[in-house]
Amino acid sequence: MYIYNVTINIQEDVHENWVEWMKNEHIPEMLNTGKFIKALMTRVMVKEEMGGVTYSVQYTAQNKEMLKRYYEEDAQKLRGKTAIFEGKFVAFRTELEVVSEQ
Repeated sequence: MYIYNVTINIQEDVHENWVEWMKNEHIPEMLNTGKFIKALMTRVMVKEEMGGVTYSVQYTAQNKEMLKRYYEEDAQKLRGKTAIFEGKFVAFRTELEVVSEQ
């Protein structure tokens, strides 16, 4: 399995609206692509010097091919929908391969 991890620092003035948007719109849209089998949204419990609130959202894909298809078929469109929060967040993305789960 692969995890597509997106770490986001969102400004406090839009934080609550962003969380609702993530839970009710963005994450369901990501899952509706059919490329991911589950999503986990967590709050990072470290106070950032730059301020804001940081979250990690982990989308689990069954295999590397599904993740590749997400990039090719869905990523641009779904990332474009974040424009409503433009200038209010920073994000970085990482791919993780699950080595062991106990």
